[in-house]
Amino acid sequence: MKIIDILSSEKITLSFEVFPPKINSNYKSVLEAAEKIASFHPDFMSVTYGAGGGTSEYTLNIAEDIQKIHNVTVLPHLTCISSSKSHIHDMLHRIRNMGFENIMALRGDVPKDGPISQEYHYAAELIQDIREIDPNICIGGACYPDGHVESANKNEDIGHILEKVKAGCQFLTTQMFFDNSVYYNYLYRLREKGITVPVLAGIMPITRKIQLERSISLSGTSIPSRFRAIVDRFSNDPGAMMQAGIIYAAEQIIDLIANDCTHIHVYSMNKPEVAFGIIKALSSIIRPSSI
Repeated sequence: MKIIDILSSEKITLSFEVFPPKINSNYKSVLEAAEKIASFHPDFMSVTYGAGGGTSEYTLNIAEDIQKIHNVTVLPHLTCISSSKSHIHDMLHRIRNMGFENIMALRGDVPKDGPISQEYHYAAELIQDIREIDPNICIGGACYPDGHVESANKNEDIGHILEKVKAGCQFLTTQMFFDNSVYYNYLYRLREKGITVPVLAGIMPITRKIQLERSISLSGTSIPSRFRAIVDRFSNDPGAMMQAGIIYAAEQIIDLIANDCTHIHVYSMNKPEVAFGIIKALSSIIRPSSI
């Protein structure tokens, strides 16, 4: 099923992201975690893809397992920052042959050590390429409520989002944020620029302090003092931090839904207990079929 069709319904949607292992020895545990999350029957799941394509086999294998065996719609990621056009075209051919109807098209993080593509510089170029090769596939893209860390300012960043949409991006998923007012303001600015595609709110339950520091470095997002106090208070108690992180994320989601932002994408960090904690906290609000 195409994700744009899922998002076009009036229902509240809840989806989860998982990521493939970097090494083969971790594959089994990651697959088991992804399957467990799929057993909760989310509206769809996304599977990430390394910037250099090093995890491409794992990405597609996990995505195929989730979609075929567990009957969950999947959004495989595809990045282009380290890829040639021939490699991207080969990946698109494989993705279509495996029966996927959706792609998350991303530039990807610039690798510290490794090749940089001479043929792709921005996600919009990848999106345009995908659209020309397969006009029927559903394409998603990323956006940044606090602005991309490499953009000169927020207006420039939204200009790049507009380029993605004009190239064929049909929906957007935000980078994580911890203050909903940032998302609401961002959504207003997108609409003001004529960007009307669905914008999924990307939520990351923080269950370890190290996650927060990495999240800040990747997304540049601001951290509310209330949440900083929670992390400072509970970070040395793993059980308490897990519970507090899930509760904070659930409260974010409840506020989003109350304000008619009904498409939520949760960065699960491959933790079924986190996914289930969110689902349980929202059981009377979202009511997925597994509850």
